[in-house]
Amino acid sequence: MADYFVTGATGFIGRFLVGRLLQRDGDIHVLVRESSKDKVEQRWGGTGRVHAVIGDLSEAKLGVSDAWIEQHKGTIGHFFHLAAIYDMTADEERNRVANVEGTRHAVELANALDVGCLHHVSSVAAAGMYEGTFTEDMFDEGQPLDHPYHATKFESEQIARTESTVPWRVYRPAIVVGHSQTGEMDKIDGPYYFFRAIQLAAKLPEPVPLIGPKLGETNVVPVDFVAGAMDHIAHQPGLDGRAFHLVAPESIRSVDLINAFAKVAGAPRISEVLPEAALSLSLRIPGVKGRALPALGIPGEIVDYIGFTCHFDSSQTQQALAGSGIAAPPIDTYAPALWSYWERELA
Repeated sequence: MADYFVTGATGFIGRFLVGRLLQRDGDIHVLVRESSKDKVEQRWGGTGRVHAVIGDLSEAKLGVSDAWIEQHKGTIGHFFHLAAIYDMTADEERNRVANVEGTRHAVELANALDVGCLHHVSSVAAAGMYEGTFTEDMFDEGQPLDHPYHATKFESEQIARTESTVPWRVYRPAIVVGHSQTGEMDKIDGPYYFFRAIQLAAKLPEPVPLIGPKLGETNVVPVDFVAGAMDHIAHQPGLDGRAFHLVAPESIRSVDLINAFAKVAGAPRISEVLPEAALSLSLRIPGVKGRALPALGIPGEIVDYIGFTCHFDSSQTQQALAGSGIAAPPIDTYAPALWSYWERELA
């Protein structure tokens, strides 16, 4: 019976993944800073199977002691590396330290522990601004990587692929939103940036048509699907050296995504789409002066990257999940749960 090692376990995706791993056998060792040790005890102390390992992303081998490595070498079957910055608004230095150096140090530790498999959580952002269909077999296609988040997710995946001396698998989630049943979410990100505008629009008379920007297509998946898919695929034999797109099988127009939440909120839907050049004039709400996007808390840094430039093929993921009952649900089925949680906890 092999154990697990998880970085980013106290993060949003991480804590749902640990919940899945607790349904299996084996102890779960989670990397935390000394200041976060209590979080592990509070969340999982009663299980007797989740153990805090003190370390730091910025240090070689994640700062894990040589004594701990020697004691556990050869006992870790699955090493999940989730710790990273998932934030399009983070600056270049924060992205580099957490995503690039953090991954290099995680790979160092996985190699030193001689783990059964390194499971690296990348992102569809590694595809950058590639145009066309991006398959799971594709990686370095000369794609533009002009945003620091895109660049560091690409670089970190490259490190996992080239510097691992142990078997590896890569997971590229789309935009991760709240739990499909409870709506639980930990921060404002992705489509949540538009929720304030939708809330304000809900106060308008229903017949009033709204005009929105042309934002392209996007892809969102609930956190429970991502955690469940990772757990299932990680335990399937014969899949080492592959990448898996944890995405909805079909992308959705960003405007349609916004309208799915507008429907739940009782807000008028966007009925006309302006060209991208008219973005500064769009999404205007009565009572909001100046450009509406910044006034409504929608960061300017994300505007150019809201829509994906490519379609993410997920054939290998769907094949690996066949028969498991794990699938990305349509947004309409869980938009009410996401909206309700946001109104109650995050608004």
